[in-house]
Amino acid sequence: LRKKNHHFFNVRIYNCIMNRPFVFINVAMTADGKIDTFERKGAAISSPRDKERVDQLRASADALMVGGKTLLGDDPKLTVKSKALRAERVARGLSPNPIKVGVVTEAKIKADSQFLTTGPAKIVIFTTRRTSKEQLSLLKARHVDVYVSETGRVDLPSALAVLKEMGVTRLMVEGGATLNFELMRLGLVDELTAYVAPMVFGGASAPTMAAGSGLERNEALPAKLIDVEKWDDGGVLLKYHFMR
Repeated sequence: LRKKNHHFFNVRIYNCIMNRPFVFINVAMTADGKIDTFERKGAAISSPRDKERVDQLRASADALMVGGKTLLGDDPKLTVKSKALRAERVARGLSPNPIKVGVVTEAKIKADSQFLTTGPAKIVIFTTRRTSKEQLSLLKARHVDVYVSETGRVDLPSALAVLKEMGVTRLMVEGGATLNFELMRLGLVDELTAYVAPMVFGGASAPTMAAGSGLERNEALPAKLIDVEKWDDGGVLLKYHFMR
């Protein structure tokens, strides 16, 4: 890759000994583990209460990361919705919104995309040589920090190291399933929070929280359940810590 503290005490210690930020994944999924329907059109899963929780999580993070399919298919804004939460960040000497981070093999991002135009926020893209020179020029013209990997895939450990150098101590990952799995497979995730909604989508092709190549049973990633909340909206909030 080319290169170009207001958080909890445990996170500060963590960042002193690790060459990456504290990484946590947040997902909303159905009771049967789906994060979307087979149509893959971004079906609503979160309840109003969960949406508020997610906004608070975003406000607590230094950067928000998404993978290529989420970036190009969903075109997320990746901003803090609450005016009050944005104001709190500014009062702490931060930007209104966390840094937006995209991890995408071929960065075919439209100039008028919500990801690029909704803010204000610093934007960082990690990509590969598959992204055209024209597209790279477009991104740089929009003042996007672009890091290009010489290999066929983005080097995730190196990307996280770059983010740490930028001052990112808490990184929130919002999917998709391929990015989630690769980060977990590489041992780069510390916590996972999942809102489980009281609904079932079914569908063999409907995406789940983690995709990728998958693992055999004896290679399963161990996680420890550290918190459970049963909500009045019928959902359940699960929080896991990944074992080292």
